Amino acid sequence: MRCGFVALIGAPNAGKSTLLNQMVGAKLSIVSSKTQTTRMRILGIVMHQQSQILLIDTPGIFKPKRRLDELMVSNAWNGAVDSDITLFILDVHKGLNEEIYLIINKLKDITRRIWLVLNKIDKIVPQKLLPLTQQVNQLLPIERNFMVSAKKGSGINDLLDALAQDIPEGLWLYPKDDLTNLPDRLLAAEIVREQIFMLTHEEIPYAVTVETESFKERKDHSIRIDLVIYVSKPNYKPIIIGFQGRKIRMIGERSRKEISRLLERSCHIFITVKERKGWDRENNRLKAIGLDLS
Repeated sequence: MRCGFVALIGAPNAGKSTLLNQMVGAKLSIVSSKTQTTRMRILGIVMHQQSQILLIDTPGIFKPKRRLDELMVSNAWNGAVDSDITLFILDVHKGLNEEIYLIINKLKDITRRIWLVLNKIDKIVPQKLLPLTQQVNQLLPIERNFMVSAKKGSGINDLLDALAQDIPEGLWLYPKDDLTNLPDRLLAAEIVREQIFMLTHEEIPYAVTVETESFKERKDHSIRIDLVIYVSKPNYKPIIIGFQGRKIRMIGERSRKEISRLLERSCHIFITVKERKGWDRENNRLKAIGLDLS
């Protein structure tokens, strides 16, 4: 038996969350085309060849501008330090840039094992993959190299096989049927936030947070979930609600279907929208979205 922690580190939009979901076989981490979607560390539990692989999806690493950003980046690096193996996820379509060099320089200070995962290989001609691999290996002590397409699933089994064989020997830390250690109420809030990312534009998705106020099982075994969307500016509230409430109804309906599928039972979603200026500086709000403040 083997069990070990594996951190997914990379720039925003490198495909870390997509890779986590693909490896786990379930949607645990929200995904969008917008950068900085993931705010907290999310644990995905994979059983593979009698090994329990504990995948830590981390926020994309970028230059922080506010306290929320600083905590996101700090949580990402803590995930790498605490792991047995760090997967450095690199978007091959973007290649090496200033953002990537900053991450590489930081990774040099980490004594843990580093594996390079070239992602989105379906978006680049194969002839460019080897030179890019060589460039990164010259800059970092890479232990192993992998080429995958997280979206299409190619190369995933090879990566899982290698992780299952190389993580430390030890007893499993979670029941073998578990997919994550996140509470259902936090997953529900994240799914609602994902719909906000998908259905709103510009700075609005970054100016909101979602909290689950109540999560109760009803007599018919369905779940009633009451959630609050906090917006940082008063003019964002009508945008989230939409004309005659159409936008908030769409957010609620899409979220209900996704949460019901994930929890494998009927769910009833009730969402309110409130203005809360400066929520991204409040410790209680930051803790509620799963960030470690220490």
